[in-house]
Amino acid sequence: MDDKQLVLGLLESAARVQRRLDRSLSFTLGISYTEYQLLAALAESAGNSATRVELAERVGLTPSAVTRAIKPLEKIGLITTQRGERDARQNLAILTPAAAELLENAEGILSDSVSGLPLVNVDRAELSRFVAALG
Repeated sequence: MDDKQLVLGLLESAARVQRRLDRSLSFTLGISYTEYQLLAALAESAGNSATRVELAERVGLTPSAVTRAIKPLEKIGLITTQRGERDARQNLAILTPAAAELLENAEGILSDSVSGLPLVNVDRAELSRFVAALG
């Protein structure tokens, strides 16, 4: 397998894993994996809040994609928004207590989903070095 095939295979595998996590979270909690990532990024932020630009950088989305993803989370009470004084890009997304509870539940669901992956013959040290080199 050449480098191109390896990278494309990794991307396809990552997409399959993400779909699996999406299904697990959506079925049990009603959120997607991307929405989970946004909520988790907020939970790790100072004051459980961040601007859309900061969230975009943390989860690898564009600020406009974050804006679109935040709206449904706000409607269901997982995020509140505080308007920026000068610029809409400075609007803060703030995690609600309901989201903190949902994140606790999501951790168990994700652990169960990941434990079902076929990682038996994967060299974890080598994979960790690869992930670190990309990061």
